[in-house]
Amino acid sequence: MNYKRITIFLGHYGSGKTSVALSYAAHIREREANVALADMDVVNPYFRSADSAAILSQKGIKLIASAYAGSNLDVPAIPAEGLALFHNPGFFSVADVGGDDRGAAAIGRYSALIQKEPDCDVLLVVNRYRPLSQTAREVARIREEIEAAARIRFTGIVNNSNVGRETTAEHVKKALPFAREASEKTGLPLIMTTAAEGLDLSGLIVPGLFRVNFLKNPKLTFE
Repeated sequence: MNYKRITIFLGHYGSGKTSVALSYAAHIREREANVALADMDVVNPYFRSADSAAILSQKGIKLIASAYAGSNLDVPAIPAEGLALFHNPGFFSVADVGGDDRGAAAIGRYSALIQKEPDCDVLLVVNRYRPLSQTAREVARIREEIEAAARIRFTGIVNNSNVGRETTAEHVKKALPFAREASEKTGLPLIMTTAAEGLDLSGLIVPGLFRVNFLKNPKLTFE
């Protein structure tokens, strides 16, 4: 799978963008020496990339996160070190960003830099099995809301339709038409469809298949 120097994942609460971002950073780290993951989710203090700091360190992935990450304080702050994503060409960087208006506005402070970066993907993570993104029309609305708040443009869609560890191959299969329709409705290419490691998809053609780990407890190590 091709990857850019900077990949930014945005999605509404429950889309599973954090699991995707963590797995994607690990995927790149297997191929590149210098990888960073920026926890820019200022919305959800309960399931954040920063909670996996130990395993990221073990894998040799640099974590960029607010000093308040992992605490009981819900402080909408992104560290100034976030600028390193754009000013350090020696790193491949992945950003995990909250997708509601407040979360999208947080990444908006970097909108000018994102627009100027030629090697950057901004990906909308959607999950058909969660509220607010169950139809192509809802996905189109989410796209418009986030783009307006963040002042950036998406470059593609990630179909992360799953129900956690209860996900079956049938769940993946039933979400494929939704993903294609969402792509057509938004005009955004379908970059990847995720599925958990170990899920048997024999006989099922999944465009852009990317294996992820759906962790109930983000403090657990990758399986």
